[in-house]
Amino acid sequence: MTLPDYFDAVPRLRVQDPLARLLGSADDGLLEYGFGDAVRLTGHACPTVASAYWLTYLALEHLYPGSLPQRGGIQVEFRDDARSGSSGVVATVVQLLTGAAGGSGFKGLGGRFGRAGLLRYKPELLTLLRFTRRDTREAVDVGVDLMNVPADPRLQPLLELCIAGKAGADEQQRFCVLWQERVRHLLLDCARDPAVFTLRPVRRHAAADAMAS
Repeated sequence: MTLPDYFDAVPRLRVQDPLARLLGSADDGLLEYGFGDAVRLTGHACPTVASAYWLTYLALEHLYPGSLPQRGGIQVEFRDDARSGSSGVVATVVQLLTGAAGGSGFKGLGGRFGRAGLLRYKPELLTLLRFTRRDTREAVDVGVDLMNVPADPRLQPLLELCIAGKAGADEQQRFCVLWQERVRHLLLDCARDPAVFTLRPVRRHAAADAMAS
């Protein structure tokens, strides 16, 4: 599988998974994920998949300053239900990176390492996602505004041609280039732009309420 070259420039996420360490699945439970892993999982690279990957990266970077994020030790709440828009796609990427799962997730071993129920929906959230550490109850809200990353005006008409099966080979190639350029721009040029990716620490008592709910 050949992926676009810019994937290698996107920072990779390194985490430690206590369950993987227990079972000998990885040395000391250390796992590393890249944007390409999210693309392989979902089957496509688009602004939604890119945002899900980078929002998770930013949240874990904030919650674990100077230390490895603990996969399986994070609760994630979504503003939108899984059946709403692209929320299900976002949840798929978030689960890959954090281990947090819904009701069908891993139930644990001997009362430990459970991931089921760590992915929930909280419609009153003001941003797209809230990440909460289970050990310290520290939390952060994250969101993305793709309106501040406008698409090339040529993209929409080319997309319509491709979907209708009316695009020629040159038009299909031009569409792919322009589409991936927007994803590249989002992940590399806008990665630290607060007008695009927002990050808001949650007050400690609010985080505790989230854990208790």
